[in-house]
Amino acid sequence: MAIQLDMIGIVVHNMEAALRFYRLLGMEIPAGVEAEDHVECITASGYRVAWDTVTLIKSLDPNWVEPVGHGMSLAFKCSRPAEVDQRYQELVEAGYPGRKAPWDAFWGQRYAQIQDPDGNLVDLFAPLS
Repeated sequence: MAIQLDMIGIVVHNMEAALRFYRLLGMEIPAGVEAEDHVECITASGYRVAWDTVTLIKSLDPNWVEPVGHGMSLAFKCSRPAEVDQRYQELVEAGYPGRKAPWDAFWGQRYAQIQDPDGNLVDLFAPLS
C-alpha cells in the first residue's frame, strides 16, 4: 500500500488565538474547542489540519525543542488576485503581522505573506490570469 500525505500539524502556544487566525482564513474549525490541547479539521481538499499545544507536544516528547526559523509555510489559494489583497488587509487590521504586502510575483501569481500567532509564515496567492 502506498503512503499518502493526510495531515499537517501545527504546534501552537495559544489554541484560541491560533484557531481565531485560521478561521479568518476560512477554515471550518469546530466551535467550542478552544480549550482543547488537540484540534483538527478536514479541508475542502480532503486533508486534515491539526493544532497541538506546546503542552501536549512536550507531554508526548519531553525532549522536544521548539524550532527556530521558518522551515515550512502554509499557502492558501484565493479565488482571484483582489481576494489576496482583501484577506491580507483583513488579517493585518485584525492585528496579525504582515510579512510581505501583496505583490505580483514573477511566476504569475498575486502573492502575500502574513504571520500566524505563533510566528509561522502563511502565504496567500491567486493566479494573475
